[in-house]
Amino acid sequence: MEGGKDGNANVTLTIRLLMHGKEVGSIIGKKGETVKKMREEVRASGARITISEGSCPERIVTITGPTEAIFKAFAMIAEKFEEDINMSMSKSSAPSKPPVTLRLVVPASQCGSLIGKGGSKIREIRESTGAQVQVAGDLLPSSTERAVTISGTPEAITQCMRQICLVMLESPPKGATIPYRPKPAVSAPVVFAGGQAYSIQGQYAIPHPDAWMELHRQAPMRYPSPMMLTSEVAGMAVL
Repeated sequence: MEGGKDGNANVTLTIRLLMHGKEVGSIIGKKGETVKKMREEVRASGARITISEGSCPERIVTITGPTEAIFKAFAMIAEKFEEDINMSMSKSSAPSKPPVTLRLVVPASQCGSLIGKGGSKIREIRESTGAQVQVAGDLLPSSTERAVTISGTPEAITQCMRQICLVMLESPPKGATIPYRPKPAVSAPVVFAGGQAYSIQGQYAIPHPDAWMELHRQAPMRYPSPMMLTSEVAGMAVL
């Protein structure tokens, strides 16, 4: 999350949200109609909404623009998620309605200011807005950012977002920020041959170089050195 001021004291913010595929699908809507409507409504105020590309289980939704336009976009997203919850509840026998939940991606260097001394700031935000706020203790993979989860009604979430943005603008990030970039999930079986990783899909062995690098980055001692597993790959078509 970044902020800046121009000569007219108009504040421009960049907010990044982390969403699962189903949530992104809800924001995009049928044939892209929902996100198109959102973009048209906030574009007049100078804001824009972008969604990261790829087939990852998680995606990054970025909202950039003047403060009021940002809050409007944020409210629209929260209201859309509440509509989804209400629709699900109409088909469910669940006794209670779950809150709307959104996840921000925030540089770790700013999380201390958001929490405050002894948790005073985050407690103040919770009490004044009625929203629940949780700051993850661990960094998101391969980044210097953390997830900040906000839960509540759309109104409470929007008010909470105003408070969080104020804290972030008063306490800019320190040092370089390595942004979190979601990675594709490796769901298919993987074999290693000649230093290359192949995901097995039916009768095909498809090169998957990221799998080998990621597995060794996360647990270098668990995986042996690459071997020529020609017998396992034999008979498969390599694409």
